[in-house]
Amino acid sequence: MAAKKLSRIGNLIRDRALSYPQTAETFPWGEHAFKVKGKTFVFMRDDEKDSGFSVKLSESRASALKLPGAEPTHYGMGAKGWVTIPLSPKIPAKTLYALIDESFRAVAPKMVLKGLKGV
Repeated sequence: MAAKKLSRIGNLIRDRALSYPQTAETFPWGEHAFKVKGKTFVFMRDDEKDSGFSVKLSESRASALKLPGAEPTHYGMGAKGWVTIPLSPKIPAKTLYALIDESFRAVAPKMVLKGLKGV
């Protein structure tokens, strides 16, 4: 399945997620899933019905849940640290990038993390 046209914020998230080493994009359930070595670190839906993304957080989970419209991810994933956040121009790109980074680091294998700059 080819990538659908994304919003500006959806493209920011996609570009950031794919900037990490050994990442790939798949399309389960009609959503974008960004994975490192087969493990998902970002789920995103960006279409006319719904737009938001989910990330796995431990350190910043409480503060992420204070973002406008944020909530624990459904399907029992919220109990495992996943937070779903609407794609909103009110949330600075810097904040989005920090959440994606934390999620990547939470699921990436140690050997992949060793290859990151600034680790």
